[in-house]
Amino acid sequence: MNPAADAADDVCALCARPVDELRPAGELGPVVAHLVEDNAKGTLGICPECGERAAALGEALRRRERLFPPGSWRILPTPLRVGAPPQLTGRGVTIAFLDAGFYAHPDLVEPRNRILRYFDLTNPRARHAELDVPGASCWHGLMTSSVACGNGRLSGGFYRGLASESDLVLVKVGTARRIVHDDIRRGLDWVIRHRRRYGIRIVNVSCGGDYEASYLDDGLSQSVERATRAGLLVVTAAGNVAGRGGVVPPASAPSALTVGGLDDKNRLAFRGYDMYHSSFGPTPDGLQKPEVIAPAMFVAAPILPDTDTAREVRELVRLAETADGELPDRLRESGLELGLEEGAAGDPERVRAAVRAALREQNVINADYKHVDGSSFAAPIVASAAAQLLELDPGLSPQQLKLALIRSARRLPHVPVDRQGWGVVDVARATRRGR
Repeated sequence: MNPAADAADDVCALCARPVDELRPAGELGPVVAHLVEDNAKGTLGICPECGERAAALGEALRRRERLFPPGSWRILPTPLRVGAPPQLTGRGVTIAFLDAGFYAHPDLVEPRNRILRYFDLTNPRARHAELDVPGASCWHGLMTSSVACGNGRLSGGFYRGLASESDLVLVKVGTARRIVHDDIRRGLDWVIRHRRRYGIRIVNVSCGGDYEASYLDDGLSQSVERATRAGLLVVTAAGNVAGRGGVVPPASAPSALTVGGLDDKNRLAFRGYDMYHSSFGPTPDGLQKPEVIAPAMFVAAPILPDTDTAREVRELVRLAETADGELPDRLRESGLELGLEEGAAGDPERVRAAVRAALREQNVINADYKHVDGSSFAAPIVASAAAQLLELDPGLSPQQLKLALIRSARRLPHVPVDRQGWGVVDVARATRRGR
């Protein structure tokens, strides 16, 4: 008997953790068995925790099958991918977001408007009604805030964030064209001044400054340190510059919880995870960043309504759901060209292939959601995980929150430490420790 082989047999096919007893996925039904086999690409022995995750995902997909038009991406919901406890939703926690702009999407304002305050640093006279206008600068902030706090209203709750009941404070610090280094500082200082009024405990900053700088003499980095001393956990995106270097303030500040990107391949299996091309340290002060990594690819987020993109996506989805016999006429009515050569528009098979290609190219999940990528979206996943921890224990300090998320993370064995820090955020493990 080979002890090493026996030990390997006791490793879960999904999470790759050694366990005392594995359960055959087939015992959980054919849907779960197929899901596990598709994720693990090998043995079907899984631990009880992964069995629960796979069963929950299988049931969710079964009930939401109609969410996905033919040919679109079947993106898995973030809470199930990171193992977040469904009973925790960030209740009683307020998260502030700094970004180029925002939008009052139904996932944030229905059935209860959870946006406590909107402040536009570039136009202090701007009012809350500005959030109802889908301008060019709105999409990034809409997605970062919804990735963390969206309740998935337009998906029947399927594409909700981990902090789907948290309140929000939205601070506009620039535009889609430009966010100035010092304006991020001013936005963070505004949050510090108003933290008690709105009960802010976490700040998500998915934008970066203009240059690398030592925190000892950089105003933005010093604002991060002040925010931490004031009781705020500052979660920052590492940035998307492939290779060493490029971690700029506020991500380079010592007390910031800096988040790099994980490519989990839209799967559950830890053994198949890889890195996203996000930035990593050291910083000018010799600090290693990021501290943790989280999904930065295939992240579901709302499409900005009432825009040309939203209208085009709706037409594509209608075409995908149209019967073959009606497809050529429906294509003419849509006004879409789809790059078809002359005469091809009358061939349903070629039209359908072109529609599938367009849906895939534009990352379309359905008429209301698409998938996005970048460390900008990894950061709010971690911010929302911190909100779950605060829901469990409101007395946690920023340092304790950061430590809890770091200590519970899991390193990818094939990735250098300097790229991933302490590793992949493990929300289930962090919240178990928080109980």
